[in-house]
Amino acid sequence: MIALCFTATAINYIDRLNLSLAAPFMQKDLGISPKDMGLIFGAFFWTYGIMQLPMGWLVDRLGAKKLYAFASTWWSLFTASTVLGRGLVSLFGLRLLLGVGEAGAYPSNAKVTALWFSPRQRGWATAIFDSGSRVGAALSFPLVVVLIKYLGWRGAFIATGALGLIWVVVWLIYYRDPTPAEAKAIGSLAAQAPGERIGKDHLHIKWIHLFRYRTVWGMMIGFACLNFVIYFFITWFPTYLVQARGFSLAKLGYLGMLPATCAIFGGWIGGIVSDMLYRRWTVSVTRKTCLVLGMLLSSVIGIAAFVDSTWLALALLCVSYASLAFTGANVWCLPADVAPSAAYVASLGGIQSCAANLSGGVTTFLTGYLLELTKGSFVLPLAIGGGVAVLGSAAYLFLMGPIKPLTLRPERPA
Repeated sequence: MIALCFTATAINYIDRLNLSLAAPFMQKDLGISPKDMGLIFGAFFWTYGIMQLPMGWLVDRLGAKKLYAFASTWWSLFTASTVLGRGLVSLFGLRLLLGVGEAGAYPSNAKVTALWFSPRQRGWATAIFDSGSRVGAALSFPLVVVLIKYLGWRGAFIATGALGLIWVVVWLIYYRDPTPAEAKAIGSLAAQAPGERIGKDHLHIKWIHLFRYRTVWGMMIGFACLNFVIYFFITWFPTYLVQARGFSLAKLGYLGMLPATCAIFGGWIGGIVSDMLYRRWTVSVTRKTCLVLGMLLSSVIGIAAFVDSTWLALALLCVSYASLAFTGANVWCLPADVAPSAAYVASLGGIQSCAANLSGGVTTFLTGYLLELTKGSFVLPLAIGGGVAVLGSAAYLFLMGPIKPLTLRPERPA
């Protein structure tokens, strides 16, 4: 089950990263300015972020099987439809529609993990599905570069869009939720009665009332800072290598994948370390240690802005991306860690992911704006990214309270 989530996440990231790799060629062919390209990059994140909220709610209500199949079909069709774009307006609209479908992936992943894994295994399971994003990011460099070379950038969008449709068929054949007996044997959240985590006086609250909790706001702001940094790698990083470091298309294809490759291992290490610490410490101390240290180390992206050596800059970016992935393996444990029951897991995942991906939209536009303002310099975008990473570390350490199941409070009278 987690292998299916891993594969979908990898395809999800290939389908969002293909624009980043095609961007230098699309800008040349279609006459798109850096500022307009930033708007096109950012369009995806606005709908992707906002739609996390209803998608999380729908996953909890309808189940991961139906929602994931629908979401993957949607995003695959609109990936291929990018070939219809002719300029800012059309490409902006197509990327908005792409974001709607891709929003269903991570809430579904969080739900599947909560149903199929116990808390002692959840860090490693989360690291596996979350590493799909880094595998997709790494594979997209050689894959999309080869497709662009032989099929052109339009052919690359059609070919990568087809991947998701193939996955949907496999998902519908093989995925199922655990039976009650399986859930009990696993010790997953699905084995618990609705009120078991919060006592006999179990309360049902509306989705919107989850925003009352300090823990939820800590999750949102911390993840927003993480994604502010990580989406530089997903959008502007290939352009940075080409324009700031002089990479050719061939060099971009094999060296450009190094940070994403390092991030694969960073995410796995994050999951393994989290599960190891959980055997010795409380879940709150375990998760916070990994979150805070991972975000602090990722701030070295800011140093990369000031080094002359391309190799040193690339090494710092590798460390930064790997540290973000280390943090991410723990970020996606949080919805199940704090959910009062299984009925709230995907909703909490959608809430934190909404804030995170709206910040991704800020990253893409701000970077494009700063590039135009500074005549192509990446110094400010990288330095700001380093500062935001430190801010995220502080949010997880100070703003987010103890990591434990939320104590539901009665809804306020109308």
